Amino acid sequence: MAEWLVEEGIGEHRAILIDSGEIAAARIDWPGSLAAGQIEDAVLIARAAGSSRGTVRFAGGEEALIDGLRRDAREGAPIRAIVTRSAIGEKARRKLAQAKPTQGTPRPAPTLAMRLHDEGHAVRVVHRFADAGWPDADWEELFLQAWDGSIAFAGGALTVSPTPAMTLIDVDGTLPPRALAVEAATAAALTIRRFDLGGSIGIDFPTLERKDERRAVDEALAAALTRWPHERTAMNGFGFVQLVARLERPSLLHRVAGDPAGAAARALLRRAERVAEPGALRLSAHPRVLAKIPPEWRDMLARRSGREIRLHEAPQLAWEAASVQAVPL
Repeated sequence: MAEWLVEEGIGEHRAILIDSGEIAAARIDWPGSLAAGQIEDAVLIARAAGSSRGTVRFAGGEEALIDGLRRDAREGAPIRAIVTRSAIGEKARRKLAQAKPTQGTPRPAPTLAMRLHDEGHAVRVVHRFADAGWPDADWEELFLQAWDGSIAFAGGALTVSPTPAMTLIDVDGTLPPRALAVEAATAAALTIRRFDLGGSIGIDFPTLERKDERRAVDEALAAALTRWPHERTAMNGFGFVQLVARLERPSLLHRVAGDPAGAAARALLRRAERVAEPGALRLSAHPRVLAKIPPEWRDMLARRSGREIRLHEAPQLAWEAASVQAVPL
């Protein structure tokens, strides 16, 4: 059985599944917010008359949409709820978490490692992916791909964009249309698993007039998405395919799009933990990125590394270009 490797960093847990020497699938979790599987007593704060839907507020202050309310549920009343989907951030808005009523025993949000284990996967928690033989650079490459939404493949490239309606994958390249579409089908399937995409996904392939050419792309996509539970349409005459999969958590793409400064701050803290040279740790980043590092994270980095932590504002740096180095005490 393939094994998932999990890093439990400061403010961020990462998981990767390695196949044939590359990251075949990945997940990311930011502990501290509502997560699927969490059961907690909340308060019903809003409900339209006669509707089975409303809004609840959990003890930590986070709100969620709730469905399946009883007729006698009243605003202001306590209600026990299980979270079915985490909140998902986008560039222009943030979709609230989703929940439903339950009689289950309260339990905290499961960790990323726990969720993978509960799904039946083999899981190993490591301090660094490199400890298990996988270069740290592999995750950095994946992070940067999610940051700019561009993924190159032989003869072409994908552009992945989160939108309020769906995640769109656009195909472009220099190969003939049929060859480009077949190559892109494999690249898109790999990207879906590496970014941990879910929900509604649209892939805009080159337009193919012949049915046998469209069928070849459908078959290539089906083969590449084996063992990934989903439903999909056949390619239409304009080259568009829609996929729908279960959505429980934000993807790596949505984490970066919804809170780019926060994503850059967490990535910086992981880089800081990997510095081997002696000395104080100097974290250089744009002020907006440094503002996303709360005092408790800075203290945790000091404890984990056993070093003095210095934050250096560098307004000229792009958010994703934050860096860390060891400096004399």
